Amino acid sequence: MDTSVTLKPSFQQPSSPDAPCKILIVEDNPDIVANIYAFFEPKGYSLDNAFNGKSGLNLASQNHYDVILLDVMLPGIEGTELCQTLRKKWHLTTPILMLTARDTVSDKVIGFESGADDYLIKPFSLVELEVRIKALVRRHQNKHFDQILKVATLVLNPQTHTVYRDDTLIKLTPIGFKILMTLMQESPNVVSKTDLETRIWGDDIPSSDALRTHLHSLRQRIDKPFATTMINTLAGVGYQIVHPDIK
Repeated sequence: MDTSVTLKPSFQQPSSPDAPCKILIVEDNPDIVANIYAFFEPKGYSLDNAFNGKSGLNLASQNHYDVILLDVMLPGIEGTELCQTLRKKWHLTTPILMLTARDTVSDKVIGFESGADDYLIKPFSLVELEVRIKALVRRHQNKHFDQILKVATLVLNPQTHTVYRDDTLIKLTPIGFKILMTLMQESPNVVSKTDLETRIWGDDIPSSDALRTHLHSLRQRIDKPFATTMINTLAGVGYQIVHPDIK
């Protein structure tokens, strides 16, 4: 391995994981990114990368990842700000591992307070990086394994970010997935428009009627292809998902 880059060379290769995960790398150093790819891709991991904070935010908010590797010093949006945005605005629970040359206690405190799950100091061993990734993913899976939601034949798995109805896989946008998960968590109770908007967007609620648009798109995927509907609108009250046989 090229010793001129910031990663420490590793000679011990651990065995491949049983279920290689999907990793997002948000790092502006191309040498670090190249070395991570060279180490993880042969093991079967799937990787995406962004070289600045804005691109990282777009990828993280629009795709499902098992873990995010996030550099602190990024052009555009710094890593701590990006981490806070993903946690507070997008309510993303994906494990985030921060990569940084900053090694003081106060730096680590700032990283963890921004929402990071782990902190790795540069230069670092790729073997250690993989061990930490496995630990984060395993911890996240153990935390969410019992949270599969089911209403009639509609099944949502937060861990795999998948939705099925009548055993048919349904593709949803990240916002659509959040709306559906919220309604299923509360089913058969009604969720008010204000409550739903707050749980999806936090304090940064879009000025336009974005919720109506997203709900329309959600209905096109959840209800329209099937014989019965599950998403109800109660005028002046809110929205709910109910078993189609008890409406």
